[in-house]
Amino acid sequence: MEFFIDSADIEAIRELCAFLPIDGVTTNPTIMTKSGKEPEQVFAELAEVLSEDQKIIAQVVSLDYEGILAEAQRLAQIRGGRNVVVKIPVTREGLRAIPAVKAMGISVLATGIYSPDQAFWAAKAGADYLAPYVNRMCAYGDGVGQVVELVRTLAQYGMGAKVCAASFKNVDQVHRLLAAGVPAITVSPDVIREMVGHPGTSAAMDTFTADWERAYGRTSL
Repeated sequence: MEFFIDSADIEAIRELCAFLPIDGVTTNPTIMTKSGKEPEQVFAELAEVLSEDQKIIAQVVSLDYEGILAEAQRLAQIRGGRNVVVKIPVTREGLRAIPAVKAMGISVLATGIYSPDQAFWAAKAGADYLAPYVNRMCAYGDGVGQVVELVRTLAQYGMGAKVCAASFKNVDQVHRLLAAGVPAITVSPDVIREMVGHPGTSAAMDTFTADWERAYGRTSL
């Protein structure tokens, strides 16, 4: 499975990539604006921090068909086009643009998905990834359950699109989808840190160190 960082915070990305096997980074227009930097600078820094084996997944801003195509071509040139995926929303214009962008040889992640039906049509259109907004879907029903259902539906019909679950509020939502076998996921740095850190681990390590120091007068082997 693939695990992405959902952020444009270069320092947070650098921190997490230093000790976790991260598969890449996803961004969107709102995330980009929160960086406080020009988009060109963010993309350049991402290309510097990430290896070519790690994906950069960036979103178009235009909502009309021609604008989506033009911006998809522009985004596909980040890092010379190596391992770049373009995010396109599942609007009418976006669904129309997905097969055209794919015909250009550009990988696509369909975004802004609030229902399995939207995801189904994006998969039919040829999207490589589908990004259901899990926590936001929970406002309309069982978001986690709908994403699990989507994964099963795609498998049932042999569709090649890969669900990349997005928009999480807490670790439990992430855990439930990982347990259900979601093939890809993108999570904010704060939630990733919560997944890694646990007070029990810190307490256990403190006890081990204290016991060792009392017995041997040092904190190393």
